[in-house]
Amino acid sequence: MDFIPGIDGPSEGVPRVLACFSNNLLRREPLKLVDGGQSQRTFVYIKDAIEAVLLMIENPDRANGHIFNVGNPNNEVTVRQLAEMMTQVYTKVSGEPMLQSPSIDVSSKEFYGEGYDDSDKRIPDMTIINKQLGWNPKTSLWDLLESTLTYQHRTYAEAIKKSMA
Repeated sequence: MDFIPGIDGPSEGVPRVLACFSNNLLRREPLKLVDGGQSQRTFVYIKDAIEAVLLMIENPDRANGHIFNVGNPNNEVTVRQLAEMMTQVYTKVSGEPMLQSPSIDVSSKEFYGEGYDDSDKRIPDMTIINKQLGWNPKTSLWDLLESTLTYQHRTYAEAIKKSMA
């Protein structure tokens, strides 16, 4: 994750996409899709990532000297698809109705400022970690989002309401 602006991080700045979208959902604001949300990303559940790191620590003979990608290529989505999934999951876990307009398109210049540049696709190559440690992530994106957004709602919903009052 990253931070929820004004609650557990600075009020200014832009957190990463999961925290950014969580913040918007908690505040009942539309999710901002930069340049149409066509960039592709993958997401790995923290418990899966911890399992991978523990395997590295516990198997130094197979891990030392290697560079491992820890991710979940099975959880690849466009940012637009992520927004749609998060909106559905948050509606379920919060019990709040979906917004009339759950997302809006914004330009990268408008959202990040002049000179913003990013990759369109970030997919981890799992070949080395699978070969050396036999590790594969287990948690689906739906399960990851349900767990994360349940936690976000339980932890931050009241603090957000107070900060907005």
